[in-house]
Amino acid sequence: MALNESHDPQLQSWIESANAPDTDFPLQNLPLAVFRPAGSGETYRGGVAIGDQVLDLAAALKRGALSAPAAAAAALPQLNEFMAAGPQAWTALRLALSRALRRGAAQRAALSSCLLPQGEAQYALPARIGDYTDFYTSIHHATAVGRLFRPDNPLLPNYKWMPVGYHGRCSSIAISGQQFARPWGQVLAGGSGAAAGGVPTLAASQRLDYELELGVFIGAGNALGSPISIEAAESNVFGLCLLNDWSARDLQAWEYQPLGPFLGKNFATTISPWIVTLEALQPFRVPWTRPAEDPPPLSYLDSPSLRAQGAIDLQLEVWLETETMRRDGQYPCRLSHSNFRQAYWAIAQMVAHHTVNGCNLQPGDLLGTGTQSGPGDAEAGSLLELSAGGRRSLALPDGESRRFLEDGDAVIMRGWCERAGATRIGFGQLVGQVQLHARAR
Repeated sequence: MALNESHDPQLQSWIESANAPDTDFPLQNLPLAVFRPAGSGETYRGGVAIGDQVLDLAAALKRGALSAPAAAAAALPQLNEFMAAGPQAWTALRLALSRALRRGAAQRAALSSCLLPQGEAQYALPARIGDYTDFYTSIHHATAVGRLFRPDNPLLPNYKWMPVGYHGRCSSIAISGQQFARPWGQVLAGGSGAAAGGVPTLAASQRLDYELELGVFIGAGNALGSPISIEAAESNVFGLCLLNDWSARDLQAWEYQPLGPFLGKNFATTISPWIVTLEALQPFRVPWTRPAEDPPPLSYLDSPSLRAQGAIDLQLEVWLETETMRRDGQYPCRLSHSNFRQAYWAIAQMVAHHTVNGCNLQPGDLLGTGTQSGPGDAEAGSLLELSAGGRRSLALPDGESRRFLEDGDAVIMRGWCERAGATRIGFGQLVGQVQLHARAR
């Protein structure tokens, strides 16, 4: 994917908020979401973030201010049809939007009435998500978690050979702002390492956690039985969002053998509303690397383009707002800061491995990258790591402490790319909250 005029850092928009140096949504970004005016009951439709505004694509089409052939698909209540249109259509719409929103554009008068402040918008899931797969691409996370349970052998033998993943549940995926009840399930005192013969009980999870991830939305996809090659993988990726795959660690510890996560993972997954296209992220591509002592990937997971620019320099943060902070008007506190460029497995490798057996990916399918952690203590993407499996307490600035999430806690995730010579590109934020009062059983 080549740089083009839409990436020019000198471009300015006639929407002044898009020109602020710290905005997530400059003219060079143009992510898509599905929205409507909050409280309106109107039909959802596709929109584009520009500064602090949402451009209503359906309204823009009505006013004849957009001529890109795929604009009508992007204006629908779900983006699946636009995702299926492929890279040529995505690029054409991006270029048309870039030209229409630049300073001096002839479309300014027509588009000015198609804007809605983002604070007045209500968002829905951007696509019909047919299938959801969660990967495990951060070796730092995998090693840290493995060390808690297998101190002498934290990484299982397959980790450095293939992107490990599992199939998750779509029905509990929700948009940012999701509030959910503390999950219940079987819990064994002492966890999975308890003495044989222990009797589990049905209880509310006391080790509720978040997972800092990216979501990968599939574009055109592939036919059943026709794998996607590593070279073609990214042409089948529409874009990225933030993703929080909540985890009940105590339920998971008891149930995950022999078949893996179940009730400990399927109760809630939250995604941010805006999908940032891979094209918008092109200025932040960096080489994909691997330690020289590690085994090289099998040929279907390797390519020159992957090694040249298969990773993305994308910064990620997690913040926590407790009920006490909210009540006292205090600002949330930052828990961690990591970078997606440190992932052991790249997006293209996730797609190629997912389909090498002939599995068909479809427009709107969602892949999670797995928890994104770095090598440092402050780069951990979960409380499981920050609290060393619950063995140490994490001190918060207001005097509170946490090992795992408590009722009323809100987790806020943010992501952005920035470097010299390029315009900062952001993802907005993702917010999810544990309901204040646990549901009884």
